[in-house]
Amino acid sequence: MILGTIAAAAIVLTAPLASAQNLDAGKSPEKLFADGCTACHRSPRGLAKGRMSLTLSWFLSDHYATSSDSAKALAAYLVSVDTPPPGAPAKSGAKSARSKPRPLKPAQSQ
Repeated sequence: MILGTIAAAAIVLTAPLASAQNLDAGKSPEKLFADGCTACHRSPRGLAKGRMSLTLSWFLSDHYATSSDSAKALAAYLVSVDTPPPGAPAKSGAKSARSKPRPLKPAQSQ
């Protein structure tokens, strides 16, 4: 009985250790999205919601990505395809036509 326990312990201690694998390594951001996000999201557009890549990367790393590298790649992808919601002004810094001041009407003399 004791000899069997010692033999089992020797086998366990000498067996090669299994190393952890990153299953997302080498995948493109598009593939990462397709493999992990399409169950809940139809499209990557609008998911970044105007967030910076760094904060989005932290969020993805904490909640969804298997590594910080895949979180960074996925965040950069989501930011690159981010589109403003319908009706929202573009972030180009230019003012819309509505916000331009109207020219003054000449004063009418009487």
